[in-house]
Amino acid sequence: MSIIDVRGMTRRYGSGKSSFEAVSGLDLNVEEGELFGLLGTNGAGKTSTLEVIQGLSRASEGSVSIMGMDPIRDRRDVRPNLGIMLQKGGLPSDLTALESLEMWAGTCSNPLPVREVLGRVGLADRGDTRVKFLSGGEQRRLDLACAIIGQPRVLFLDEPTTGLDPESRRNTWTLIEELKRSGVTIMLTTHYLDEAEQLCDRLAFMHKGRVVRSGTVADVVVGHPARIRLELPPVPLPELTSARIDVEDGKLVIDTAALQDTLTELLIWAQRAGVRIDGLDARAASLETVFLSIADEFDDRKEMAA
Repeated sequence: MSIIDVRGMTRRYGSGKSSFEAVSGLDLNVEEGELFGLLGTNGAGKTSTLEVIQGLSRASEGSVSIMGMDPIRDRRDVRPNLGIMLQKGGLPSDLTALESLEMWAGTCSNPLPVREVLGRVGLADRGDTRVKFLSGGEQRRLDLACAIIGQPRVLFLDEPTTGLDPESRRNTWTLIEELKRSGVTIMLTTHYLDEAEQLCDRLAFMHKGRVVRSGTVADVVVGHPARIRLELPPVPLPELTSARIDVEDGKLVIDTAALQDTLTELLIWAQRAGVRIDGLDARAASLETVFLSIADEFDDRKEMAA
């Protein structure tokens, strides 16, 4: 069952000739209990999309429903079921972490115990520390605590691990996965593509206000080439089957639709020719390769149509 349903949603700022269309005719749905990633370059329209879904702004065109309700018209019923973690929190700097979370819990109809939630985000020993003395990563974890303390049915996480050290980041992933297993529907934005690969059931890539790729990670990466990098060898490479060879930043770059075949062919040639291969790095298609190709691909299409 779809818990978030967006149909033909457009978000326009300003009017007349000075208007700007941040989101154009967007269609997407999020199923109950899934973790859905919304990815894209800066300015792709992710924040505008989230603001409309959350009921913080109104769509210029189209429709949005969350739990079968309009997020603005039915805000009184929708809001208690939402947990929202923004890119930047706005907690009073002179309150302690414990006081801040207690204040936030006071706005929730069914909050979890405050100290329990501080423990879940790894701040059990920082409750008496003022917000202004918390590190950037600790403040992000406190923002996450505020988002989950009300036991939301739908959780929005906007760049939740920005500024976290690797251990805290992994712990946050574990907490997010626990929330998903408990039945919470989660909508995530992140610039960490390994995070999206690890956590998301489905995802959508936005570019210039539109969804240009969507589906599971496997759906999104299918058809994109694998990449092999190596130091420039002392002699030219032979022609490699199903591969395109280029030079980037002083390194040889081989894009291939058949990674195993191309890599085998390359290594056999090097052995027979007595060539040493240095700096070899071979990677299958990933969200990173898709991300890097999207802007070029769709900008090229626009130029061809002009």
